[in-house]
Amino acid sequence: MTEKIYLDHAATTYVRKEVLAEMLPFFTEHFGNPMSVHSFGRDVAKHVENSRETIAECLGAKPKEIMFTSGGTESDNLALRGFAYANSKKGKHIITSSIEHHAILHTCEALSKEGFDITYLPVDSEGFVDPKELEKTIRPDTILVSIMHANNEIGTIEPIEELGEICRQRGVAFHVDAVQSAGVLPLNLKELPVDLLSISAHKFYGPKGVGALFVRNGIRLKPILLGGGQERNLRAGTHNHVGIIGMAKALELAVSEQQEANLCISKLRDRLIDGLLEKIPESRLNGPRGNKRLPNNVNVSIKYIEGEGMLLHLDMLGIAASSGSACTSGSLDPSHVLLAIGLTHEIAHGSLRLSLGKENTEAEIDKVLEVLPKIVANLRAMSPLYQG
Repeated sequence: MTEKIYLDHAATTYVRKEVLAEMLPFFTEHFGNPMSVHSFGRDVAKHVENSRETIAECLGAKPKEIMFTSGGTESDNLALRGFAYANSKKGKHIITSSIEHHAILHTCEALSKEGFDITYLPVDSEGFVDPKELEKTIRPDTILVSIMHANNEIGTIEPIEELGEICRQRGVAFHVDAVQSAGVLPLNLKELPVDLLSISAHKFYGPKGVGALFVRNGIRLKPILLGGGQERNLRAGTHNHVGIIGMAKALELAVSEQQEANLCISKLRDRLIDGLLEKIPESRLNGPRGNKRLPNNVNVSIKYIEGEGMLLHLDMLGIAASSGSACTSGSLDPSHVLLAIGLTHEIAHGSLRLSLGKENTEAEIDKVLEVLPKIVANLRAMSPLYQG
């Protein structure tokens, strides 16, 4: 049987054994609703608050600034919608970038239909937002800027400290989608000029269906889910206490191992990038190199073939990869991120994202470098566009 190689960690990660062990008792022994006043509820509430403290400590925040959600998408929606609705009297102008996750872009589209004015900042050929462009775009009626920390497709790490300082100087709130960076890159919200920040547990070896939103003290939001009074009346719904406890443990482990893990994974990343560009003619790296790129991200475009063809052939060999965001994997449209950095539709269609994790090895990277050039050669031989 072919040994499987998983290179799609940007889409999701497995739940670590230590995290699962932490969660298991809360499915059976500690099952109460944390909003209940009896001992079963109080017991779980105590663990939920301990988890809030752990997550806050990992992010450099205060426990009361951490709000639990169902994941990154809800956190992004609550940050944008919640802030827009609560502060619409101050203005209705929101700024974001052209390469954000669809949880941001689609929320902005919906807000534009409700009377809000959205500006989409362009990016350069490596996916960076220009702070000077942001400074020029802020208006008297600008209330919120939302820029992701690290891009989920091409790995570009945005200059959020500089962008946040501009927002702070102009009195504009700053939201950061940190779904791809939490647990991977250092985050200290005591120092970063960030007012709202989204994370999702399943990106750092925690369970799916749980996330958090950092809301700096003094930031006003309106709830987008109505019901009970959970999370200071801002996020209705019974707490997913099992997921919350797993998320706290996963983030704690990720932060404690961050430096060593990044050193190992970035070496594998660079080995893979260099090997692909060397072995596959007319291929290009999308996004920057070095420490301005997520340590686990490789995104290449290969001319004259479709990304889906490469994915299918890799999958038949037991290698899991993607052609972009997992949330749009069923779409036939080229990646909006790749178009935004200046790629043509044809080249964008021939793109492949390989995202590494803590269990990947040099042998696995070498296996990909052995089989992918052969896959590309076979696909090109069938392509009417290739003249090689």
